[in-house]
This record gives sequence, structure tokens and C-alpha cells, in this order.
Amino acid sequence: MKISYNLLKQFISIDKPAEEVGQILTDLGLEVEGIEPFESIKGGLKGVVLGLVESCEKHPDADKLKLTIVDIGSEKLAIVCGAPNVAVGQKVAVATIGTVLYTENGDNFTIKKGKIRGQDSHGMLCSENELGLGIGSDGIMVLETKLPVGTPLAKLFDIASDQVFEIGLTPNRADAMSHLGVARDLKAYLNVHESPVKFDTPSTTSYNVEKRTLKIDVDILNKEKCFRYCGITISNITVKESPNWLKNYLQAIGLTPKNNVVDATNFVMHELGQPLHAFDADKIKGKITVKTCQKGTKFITLDDVERELNEEDLMICDDNGPLCMAGVLGGKNSGVSETTKNIFLESAYFEPVTIRKSAKRHGIHTDASFRFERGIDITQTDYALKRAAVLIQEIAGGDLSSDLIEVYPTKIDDFNLVLNLQKVNELIGEELPEETIKRILTALEIKINSISDTSLGLVIPSYRVDVQREVDVIEEILRVYGYNAIKFSKKVNATLTNSPRTEDYKIQNIIANQLVSLGFNEMMNNSLTKQSYDALLPLIETNEAVKIINPLSIDLSQMRQTLVFSGLEVISHNINRKNSRLKLFEFGKTYHKKLHGFEEQKHLSLFQTGLKKSEYWQSKDEKADFFEFKGYIESLLKRLNIVPTVFVPIQNDLFSEGLAFMKGETEWLTIGLINKKLLKAFDIKQDVFYADFNWQIILKNLSTKLKFEDLAKFPEVRRDLSLLLDEKVTFNDLKNLAFQAEKVCLKEVNLFDVYTGDNLPAGKKSYAISFIIQDKLQTMTDEKTEQIMAKITESIKSTYQAELR
Repeated sequence: MKISYNLLKQFISIDKPAEEVGQILTDLGLEVEGIEPFESIKGGLKGVVLGLVESCEKHPDADKLKLTIVDIGSEKLAIVCGAPNVAVGQKVAVATIGTVLYTENGDNFTIKKGKIRGQDSHGMLCSENELGLGIGSDGIMVLETKLPVGTPLAKLFDIASDQVFEIGLTPNRADAMSHLGVARDLKAYLNVHESPVKFDTPSTTSYNVEKRTLKIDVDILNKEKCFRYCGITISNITVKESPNWLKNYLQAIGLTPKNNVVDATNFVMHELGQPLHAFDADKIKGKITVKTCQKGTKFITLDDVERELNEEDLMICDDNGPLCMAGVLGGKNSGVSETTKNIFLESAYFEPVTIRKSAKRHGIHTDASFRFERGIDITQTDYALKRAAVLIQEIAGGDLSSDLIEVYPTKIDDFNLVLNLQKVNELIGEELPEETIKRILTALEIKINSISDTSLGLVIPSYRVDVQREVDVIEEILRVYGYNAIKFSKKVNATLTNSPRTEDYKIQNIIANQLVSLGFNEMMNNSLTKQSYDALLPLIETNEAVKIINPLSIDLSQMRQTLVFSGLEVISHNINRKNSRLKLFEFGKTYHKKLHGFEEQKHLSLFQTGLKKSEYWQSKDEKADFFEFKGYIESLLKRLNIVPTVFVPIQNDLFSEGLAFMKGETEWLTIGLINKKLLKAFDIKQDVFYADFNWQIILKNLSTKLKFEDLAKFPEVRRDLSLLLDEKVTFNDLKNLAFQAEKVCLKEVNLFDVYTGDNLPAGKKSYAISFIIQDKLQTMTDEKTEQIMAKITESIKSTYQAELR
């Protein structure tokens, strides 16, 4: 937000350097990000003086050039000039050596001593264009003035200069969205820390209705969306270019002047913070009605774009239809033009959420919507209207042709609260004198209507929409008192804490480090996602979706219920950029609306897709497979000291093949190959493996008890079995059965070969399995080894009707 120092001075009597004022504003919480000088004529005509042409002769070597001698008071300069209209006796603008001139596109060049066709030239005779004074005729500018030669040219022209503050306004400070609001804060600071300053607001004493010849009635149908609406008509105006002083103010704060009526409304909006809109009164048919329109109604806005209205968009309408999108943007067919003679001037208070939704829905951002959607001061709606009416009369002529029309269905009252003085000192960390607190509150226009030994009863002005709690008032006191004024101890205190080993962040860091060592990359995705994703995965409970009331866009309309969609977005994004070998993980939350309220669940998601290894001339192009991915999962469980007991096969809308790790009835994690139908929705044409850890259950059941045992002194023995089995029998079934058959000496069971195909009976497969056997107390004998293997083999044969091959 840009603030003109000159305009600020019209509210408050202050004569401090702009840098000092900028520091004060920053200390008050209105952070000044920069201070830029402004000049209505760039460069301010510095170095340009009034000169008298004493002689003018033809250049000996150029037909279109002339040699002149120009008196500038302090000296006489020889200047080569190419203007056709230069002549003896003229008073002209002379840019002396070292003068910097600026072109229309912002470039600059410096006047230097030089030779033109062999003749010395010690300056430049300038035209209006070259000085930035407007478009003149061909040739140099000839001046009619009695001022003596050598006079700086800036004295002949009304050159405005200013200092412009660029303020990084935080969203809560709706009260400071104007020069009035900033001046009000500055006044509070000066009244507390220095002597009281004079504070003036623009006068409306000249507001006087002399004729009542053009009345336009107003009706509000949506009173919950429009709290107050004021209007007035002005007849017989002349729409033309604004005076220089007004154009200078607007240009200083970054606005482009349009015409005197539009410029006046923009000026008052930035001056007082109240957006206004001027309609061509002759284009209004019947009365003004504030209402919503049917969905799909066509409306052309000032930017010449035809838009389809939503049934929630608040509109300013006449008997023929919509004229303006309330608080956002005017209509093309009802705006002020050069032919306008009569206007209807509007000043209103619209419900902030309504305006924000309309602006976001249509992708429109205007200075008016910026203010309306944050909340303006409803009490100054009529005052701002009168101020604008007086200004328009001053610069466009015309007569006030109606009484001020006002419809005020919903009043916003000042807010009352009680301030505990002890709480003030506790939060600030320093005991402030009660009189200092009272002085600050008074300076902030917060009324004190009751006083007790321990508290103050306060009335908060309605325009302070951000001050609704006791802590907000304390923040106001602190920012005016000064954050830097609070004393603090230079002593550093430290406390040793004994935190449990199972704290979430500690375990998360351990697992993240292990995943990185396995070649995974961490990703961090937005918790907001598309509502349309729910249709891709029917297992998602749509009634549990946490929807955003006022979404920034359709793509960010609700909180995610699963991490899979955001992960697939990342994979699709990378594949489209030729990065198809991916191993990714994310710690994140999902959000659900339950019967008992809202619930957040933390998850760990893992993704793998593409080749196992980077392409290399000696390596095979092996694609990632389920077993490798499952190995990563088992290594994480082992690091967490969790022994998998049951992996249950699952098949749902997410997985074409998958497993769930269960303990009792609780599902700890799921792992599988993502369904191709889901991958197609993200334009992914390669297999993607996905695992989802329920991190809260993992942490809740995490065991920190570690068992230590001596390294075995006796060697291991390996035995292999080749088995013919039914296709439905899984390796996990065989592994569990083997450990049930031998619980003491059996250490490992591994599958090292699988065969299906020719030479096997239908519905059969062949497994080659290795068994690692070890006795901690003695060396394994062949006899004992064979006894263990016989027991395991018999158990497998009898349970699954397996045959030895």
C-alpha cells in the first residue's frame, strides 16, 4: 500500500523527515518497506534554466543545424541546435552540462559537452517533450516570461514533489487501509511520546443541496449482505481531465488518472478508506436495488469482460438488470464517460465475506474489493460520500440535485470489553503505569467508560475490526508504547529437559534418515487438495471431507483425507519432466470430519516407480517390483523394533494387489501396487508402489525395550527344500508354519526361487526355500539338523499337501 507524505500532512501537523516517520510507522506495526521520491516531472527540471538567444547562424557544414549563443545569466553558451523555430530574442529552456533528462519510457541521458559537425556545443535547447512537460509542436519551447535569464525553469512550472511510503500492510489492519488510518496511528504515537499534534479531517461544510431535481430511490433486498447504502445525485457536471494537483496525488500512489469524476472517487477511497462508485444517472432506469441475481446471468464489467454471475454475487441493479458488481467492479454500460452530465454517487458497506467470495470467484482484484473484503468503517459511509460530492463539485462543477439517500438496515455497534491491568503487565513483561495505559488508549480513540482498582471498561470503535479481545487491546498498547522500549535481561537461562525417546519428531527423524540412506527423497505437499479427487477413490468417506468455506481456488477446496493423491501429483509432475525413476516419502496429516468433531491423523507415505537403478551401460534395466518395495517396508519395521505378525492380502479401489499389516483387528499399514485406473487419472503409464503407515498407531505401540544377547559361538547350518505347492499357498504361510514347527533353533527362512510354467501340473508352483538353523549352546550335528528339517517338512506336507521335488 502506497501512502503519500504530502497527503498525510493534510491530516496531521508534522514536519519530520520522511525517514523518521517511516521508522515510527514501522515501530507501530505498519512496516515501511521503502520510501520512494515522487516528482510530477521526473528529475524536477534540475539543471534546466531560462536562457536568451542572442545570436543564431546557420551551421557551415549542415543545412538543418544552427549555431546559437545563449545567455543564461552566469555565462554565455555556444549551443548547436537543430530546431527549425529557434530565433534571436527568444527565451528558451536550456539544459546545462550535467543535466539529466528523462524520456517517456523512463530512460535517461546526461547532457555533455560535445562537438556536432565540428562545432562545440555546451548544452541543449529543449522542447516540451524532452522536458516531460507534455506534447508540444516541432521545435524548441519558446517561453513568454518576464523572469530574468538564469532563473531555474522549475520556478515557472508547478512541479510537485513528494515522498511515498510503501507499507506492507498485514491483513488484520483494515483500519489502516487509507491515509486517514495511517495518520490516526501516527497521531496516537506522537500524542503519547511527544507533544499533542493537531489532527484535521477534510471539511464538508460546503456540502449544500440547492436543487432536488433528480432523486433515485434505493432498496436493499439482501440485508444480510449490504449493511448500509448511501447515495446522492449531482447534475450538470463536466467530465474532463483532472487538475494537476489531483493527478499528482494519484500518480504518486501508483494510480493512473482517468477523468475528474473517477479520479475524485479514487482519491477519496485512498484518503478515507471508503470505496465509492459513480454511475451515469441517465443510464439508470427506475430505482437502485441491491440484490443477488439468477445464476448464469450475463454481465459485462468495466474491463470489457462478459461474466456469468453466481447466485451469491451481490449486485447493484436497476429495473433493467445489473449495473455493478457490488464492492468489486463496475459495469461497462453504466460507468461515467466524457458525455456524462448527471451522476449517481454511491457509498456503501458490504458484508466482507460476500465481497471476498465474489472477487475470488471471478478472479478480480481491485482497490475497492481489497478494502471491502477486510472490513471498512461503516460509520463514515455518509461522510465519505459528502466529501466526494464536495470534491466533484469543485473540479467538475454541477449541482447537488438530491438529498442524501440512506438505507441502513444493519448497524455495527462499538464493542465493549474489560481490560485487566494485571494481565497487561503479565503479557507485556513490564509494569506500565496506569496513566500511561490510559493515555495510549485515549490516543487510539478507545474510550474508557469505567475505572476500577484492577480493570478498565473500554469501548472499542467499530472500525477496529481486529480488536475484539483483551489480548488485542494489550497488543495495541504495546505497539504504541514501543516493543523496543520493553526492557529485557541480558541473563541467559537454560533448563535441561528429560524428554521421552519416543517423541514423534525423534522417531520421525530416525526413519527419515533411514529412508534417505535407502535412496528415497522427502516431499512436502499442500494439505489442501481438489474435491474432485474423491470420485477417483470410492473408499474415501465423502461425508468426512473437511471443506474450505472460502477456498482460494477449486484446486484447493478441501483438506486431504489421504496422502496418495498429492504423491501421485508429484510423480506425474516429475515423469512429465523426464524424471521417471522415483523413490519418495512424506510425513503428513489427513483431515476428517467425525461425529464428535474434526480429527487429524498423521501418516507416513512411501512411493516407488520406474527402474531399480539409474541407467548404466553395464546394468540391466530392471523395473522396481513389489518384493523390493516390501523389503524397504520390512527394514523400517525392523528399525522401529516392530515384528510383522500378519500380512493380509487386500484388493480395493486403491490397490490392484496389496497387503495390510495387521495386529489383532488394527491395521497398521497397507502396501501394494496402485490401481492402473487411478494412475490413468494422473496420466501415469508406469507401475507405482505405495505404502501408507498409520503413524499414530505406530507411535502408540512403539516399544523402546531392547533385548541384548551374546553373539553365537557356534556356526549356522543351511538346508534347502524344493516344494511343489498349490498356487494359493503363499511364502508367508510357509514361513509362519516353519517357525511354529521349530521355535528354538530355526533362525531364518528365505525364498530364493519360484517357478511356474511348463512341466508342472495345473494349479501348481515350485518354491525353493532355504532354512538357517543354529544352536546357541553347541555345534549342530547332522542328526539334530535332520530331525529339525524332518519336523518342518512333515508339517508343510500335512498342512498344505506339498510334495518334495
